[in-house]
Amino acid sequence: MSYPAEPWDLHGHAYVGAWLVPRADLPAPHSPATRPITIFGRGIVSAAFFVYEEPSPLTYDEIMATVLVREGWRLRVSITHIWVNSADSRDGGRELWAIPKDLADFRVTPHRTYVAEGIGSLALRAVRRLPWRLPLAFRIAQDRAGTLQVSPVAGRARLGLAGARWSFTPDGPIGFLAGRKPLVTLAVRPFALMFGRKGT
Repeated sequence: MSYPAEPWDLHGHAYVGAWLVPRADLPAPHSPATRPITIFGRGIVSAAFFVYEEPSPLTYDEIMATVLVREGWRLRVSITHIWVNSADSRDGGRELWAIPKDLADFRVTPHRTYVAEGIGSLALRAVRRLPWRLPLAFRIAQDRAGTLQVSPVAGRARLGLAGARWSFTPDGPIGFLAGRKPLVTLAVRPFALMFGRKGT
């Protein structure tokens, strides 16, 4: 195999936008064993650009869209759309965690502009960063041939608020966010995340 075994010790930076999207326009969770969490008929959707940097086992760019879901009453994150510019990351994500990664072309000027060709872009204006790092922990819930696969993610990150302009190709795969304004854009820089389970 051309990708590292789990867990992946990931480092880098990211910018994450959050939207409230009407239930009728929500992308379906990746696993039918989960249900979207809604607030007054709207679901919580995020889109994010990630840049994985040294000393990560793989270095690459990524764009994703996720939906906040529940498994029973347990909160989960469902990755519904995701692209990278690393075949090893694509293959590892699919085979280890049932994450539906595909390949895309990226143009990135760190902390300024992020473009995934034919999918979406982000232009940053200003970032107000918090002075400390905070713990992060969540679980992703994906479908593997009809079976729910739940994988842990945990680590620490320095967060901040970003002034940003998001744009999505209207007839593209994340077109359900085109023309919508995010509630907030978070700067996650730097982060250190352990993705997956040990000893598997």
